[in-house]
Amino acid sequence: MFDMRRRKFITLLSGAAITCPFAARGQQGERVRRIGVLMGFPESDSQAQGYIAALRDGLHKLGWTDGHNVRIDTRWATPADADLMQRFAKELVALQPDLILSNTTPTTAALLQQTHTIPIVFATVAEYWLNSFKAAAPSFAVEAIAAPVRDRSELDSIVAAQAREPNGGLIVMPDSFTDAHRVEITSLVARYRLPAVYAYRFFAVLCGLLSYGPDLTDNFRRAATYVDRILKGEKPADLPVQAPTKYELVINLKTARALDLDVPWFLQQRADEVIE
Repeated sequence: MFDMRRRKFITLLSGAAITCPFAARGQQGERVRRIGVLMGFPESDSQAQGYIAALRDGLHKLGWTDGHNVRIDTRWATPADADLMQRFAKELVALQPDLILSNTTPTTAALLQQTHTIPIVFATVAEYWLNSFKAAAPSFAVEAIAAPVRDRSELDSIVAAQAREPNGGLIVMPDSFTDAHRVEITSLVARYRLPAVYAYRFFAVLCGLLSYGPDLTDNFRRAATYVDRILKGEKPADLPVQAPTKYELVINLKTARALDLDVPWFLQQRADEVIE
């Protein structure tokens, strides 16, 4: 998370598969490829389940169908449970898959502790956003102060402390921990009437003021392309890291009114979605 000493932050972030019998017979001699997936979410998280569905959809369009010519083994562990994440990373590596898809920075770090030979495709990186924000803040006359959160018990004290600052605001950085605790974070922010900006749409839907960031579902769908290329023999080292291509700006006007904030009309016009 980031807190900010001035309230200028608004200008800162300006199907079912059908398998044909004859096709299945033609694939009987093919080796079934194996993909491991390590997600930094609880398995019950519907948003994260949507990411996996997007990955499967992307793979299916490229000719890879789970249960036929590919097998996908998925493990779920939140960053708060580092021991479980490490155990699942070790489990996936022990399966000797052709490659492993990693959800974000903590899952990638856990996997790298277990292997440097199995290709790892990551869908998102956290530190990238942090450094970019630090670099941009001074040009907007904003003081950015990092407020790391390691567990659920720290959320209340951090939000409460920032709410006491005059003209303060909050940037909730994209991370598996903040994503998994989005309900608690948005509820605390609303209780303390603190203006906050988020990276993903699901925060704004919950009652967050504004979100601007990449469409994670699209990231997972596009990750299928790299999975396909690696399974077909391309070297992972030859594949460049790609930036997201689809971004969403979502504004929650109901929350803005509750905070007595006037969202400029030009910003509303640029939004992909305005929640009344």
